[in-house]
Amino acid sequence: MKAFQLIPAIAEYADFKTYAQEAGLGAEDLILTNEYIYEPTISALDLGCHTLFQEKYGMGEPTDVMVDAILDELRDKDYNRIIAVGGGTIIDIAKVLAVASKEDKVDDLYDRMADLHKVHELVIVPTTCGTGSEVTNISIINRTTKGVKQGIVSPAMFANEAALIPGMLASLPYGVFATSSIDAMIHAVESFLSPNACAISELFSKSALHLILSGWRAAVDNGDRDAWKKYAARFLRASNFAGIAFGHAGCAAVHALSYPLGGAHHVPHGQSNQLMFADVMRKYQEKKPVGKLNKLEEILAAELDTEPVFALEELYKLMNAVLEKKQLREVGVTADELPVYAKTVLETQQRLLNNNYVELTEEDILSIYTNAF
Repeated sequence: MKAFQLIPAIAEYADFKTYAQEAGLGAEDLILTNEYIYEPTISALDLGCHTLFQEKYGMGEPTDVMVDAILDELRDKDYNRIIAVGGGTIIDIAKVLAVASKEDKVDDLYDRMADLHKVHELVIVPTTCGTGSEVTNISIINRTTKGVKQGIVSPAMFANEAALIPGMLASLPYGVFATSSIDAMIHAVESFLSPNACAISELFSKSALHLILSGWRAAVDNGDRDAWKKYAARFLRASNFAGIAFGHAGCAAVHALSYPLGGAHHVPHGQSNQLMFADVMRKYQEKKPVGKLNKLEEILAAELDTEPVFALEELYKLMNAVLEKKQLREVGVTADELPVYAKTVLETQQRLLNNNYVELTEEDILSIYTNAF
């Protein structure tokens, strides 16, 4: 088993101005963000940094085409440090930029993944409460030429610092909060069940679950869609803790099966995970009802004030109160795609499937898709 490591440094700041002053941001820094984040929180600070707005190069989750366009834009610019301010797309792109030389394209980085080196110092300021990728060393890119989402993974892609600023979540739309916090919860569950988990990573998984589930329950009971904002710091820390946990133990089948939904039908990442979560867990219960899954049920039962045997079903109900779950057909998936997805996932997502609670065959995977359809 690999040794547990906590990378990068993690710090909390009262606001972006405080962070900028302490970090000494200036002309040798590149701020990678979205314009709708930059204008209300950073623009007035007049920091003199290079700036680049991701949405000018493509919308949605990162693709090879989008990242190559950004690399082209930056070839004649000189900067030492990248400050990534945003959600999963911004963070994934920033990790690529951190290890890319001036002449690189995305395909070059995949080709020499085992020998990547950090070219630029990287600081990540997350503005959602889901990915946790400010503390991981993987970037997920939709390789449009190959029709698959794949990760670039390297120790060189760890940020130098994760800067947590709860106020950066203030303008987050409810839908993004819902999908991102669901993503974080699933990170916590999958990392807890992973065969690569250790006692330390389990602490982070359990802490993330406590923060998320207690925050969800309080927000749902309030009845106001903005009630979650009272607990923004809680959800931001939970996302970070879940990121630390899955950075060590890995994610598994839920994420593996969700990738075709994002790649082919552009379903937001957290929502695509929700579409697969319950049916993956039910398959786990079917194939291995006695095991570490029972420990998870006990943890959930304590958080949700129920008996362990009912805990997962109560979790699904709570998730549905946060974001109503759809069937695959409702997001555009067709029945004839299901066997193709099952085969593709088994062929291309072994990095994730190796972290499953129990081994899943192609028949199992097709069954999960069919039940979710």
